[in-house]
Amino acid sequence: MNYNHNKFSEKSLSSIFLLKLSKIDWLIILSVIILGFVGVTSLYSASGGNWEPWAKNHLIRLSFGLTLMLILAFIPPNLFFKFSVISFCIGILSLIFVKFTGTGNVQRWITISGINFQPSEFMKLALILILAKYFDHISRVQLEKLTTYIIPLCLIILPGFLVISQPDLGTGLTIILLGLAILFFVGISMKFVIISILIVTSSIPFIWNQLYDYQKNRILVFLNPEMDSLGSGYQIIQSKIAIGSGGFFGKGYLLGSQSRLNYLPEKHTDFIFTLISEELGFLGSISIILVFCILIISIMKISFRVVPLFSKVVVFGIGFLLFLYLSLNIGMVCGLLPVVGAPLPLISYGGTSLLTVLIGLGIVSSINIHDKEVL
Repeated sequence: MNYNHNKFSEKSLSSIFLLKLSKIDWLIILSVIILGFVGVTSLYSASGGNWEPWAKNHLIRLSFGLTLMLILAFIPPNLFFKFSVISFCIGILSLIFVKFTGTGNVQRWITISGINFQPSEFMKLALILILAKYFDHISRVQLEKLTTYIIPLCLIILPGFLVISQPDLGTGLTIILLGLAILFFVGISMKFVIISILIVTSSIPFIWNQLYDYQKNRILVFLNPEMDSLGSGYQIIQSKIAIGSGGFFGKGYLLGSQSRLNYLPEKHTDFIFTLISEELGFLGSISIILVFCILIISIMKISFRVVPLFSKVVVFGIGFLLFLYLSLNIGMVCGLLPVVGAPLPLISYGGTSLLTVLIGLGIVSSINIHDKEVL
């Protein structure tokens, strides 16, 4: 009798597993694999046709991240709901901790047992989760009251301020933009939008005076790169030259002259799209952007399909975060935006940003698989 019961249980578990496996959005998985492959091959090219020091590490991290993503996909979303407050508190404490023990030229990194990680990247996911939990029980009537936004604004400004003070203006503004996008998504009152625009506009002189000299210089150089062509404007000028020299079909894999002659700074991180554009040309660049668009649209479709508000906000936040990464990075290397520390998701070298994206996609997959379950 017990044997038959155990046999029935095993069949039930296997059926549940297969059912959940069938709900995975394989288009998201395929997009991640394609972009990860592009990242490995681009880093191989950036190091002059060598696996060391970037391509091998990126492949290892990508494999680990993909495994973690699939594990997270089978965890019920209510677990993320329950631990959203804890994750946010840990994120804030990490940002405070990095102010006193951070490593690098600026205090952005924490080193534990020889492993470096950037708390500000994980903070983005923690912010999405905490805002989603807050708005999960807010009614439509409450959304019309300005007092409703006091707590979420504090939740957005606190990590944003801590990151900007590292100093990391680009990541800090990304966190703030991410938070404001979520407020807009949940149906923020237009009165609040108008008041916010007026406050930000009137605060520009104060914000400008608080910037570091190098940050002011980046903005001025963005407006006129030739004013410091051998200094702050060097990156943008060389980036434009490399992108333009790639033409329609590119110079060919491993044949980029700008990258080979080391004219491209940070070609393995923030400016890796420049290397891709030079070697693969317009055709290769637009193909990669198309894969990103497929990935982001697939995520947004899940956001509009799922029922619980918590799930909607989380999926939207992660999709918008990917959009921010993509638009900031490509806008920066093309000279359309000032130079900021914005990696190209799944392609740029960097373990923290890669794991952040893959963990986020794991949460999206979890929400997609457990769509009909009540939180």
